[in-house]
Amino acid sequence: MEFLKDFGFSPILFLAQIINFVIIFIILKKLLYKPVLDMIRKREKEINEGIKNSEIADEKLIAAEEKEKQIIQKANERAKKIIEDAKIEAEEESLKSQEKTKKETEKMLSQARESIEQEVKNTEEKLTKKIGSIAISLLQKSLVGVFGEKEQKIILEKASSQLEKQKSL
Repeated sequence: MEFLKDFGFSPILFLAQIINFVIIFIILKKLLYKPVLDMIRKREKEINEGIKNSEIADEKLIAAEEKEKQIIQKANERAKKIIEDAKIEAEEESLKSQEKTKKETEKMLSQARESIEQEVKNTEEKLTKKIGSIAISLLQKSLVGVFGEKEQKIILEKASSQLEKQKSL
């Protein structure tokens, strides 16, 4: 042991240093080590929760993107169907309009034909009257030197009655 004393080793001082070390160790453990360790554990827990939340958010984002794609696809399909329905409806309306126009045109043509026929009849009647009056006038003028007044009257009455019969046919 002597050689320990030669190096300046004192057992009392050594024991005091060990006691001081243990006291400082206990104080540091209670005051510093435990709160720092708790803070590190708490931080680690927060980081793990953040990672979990990030993974959950990524999963939700992927699910939302897929849902968005499905919604867009459905919307596109619905838009195509609406466009197709609108085209079909427009074609049907066009056909209806064409049919309506055709019917109206036919009706107008029919009315025009009837109107023309009526005008032709009226014109024929007028012409018949005019021609009849001209014929009677010519007959009257041509009978003047050939027959007497009584005979002329009879011939003119016969001619008038025949013209009247012709008009009624």
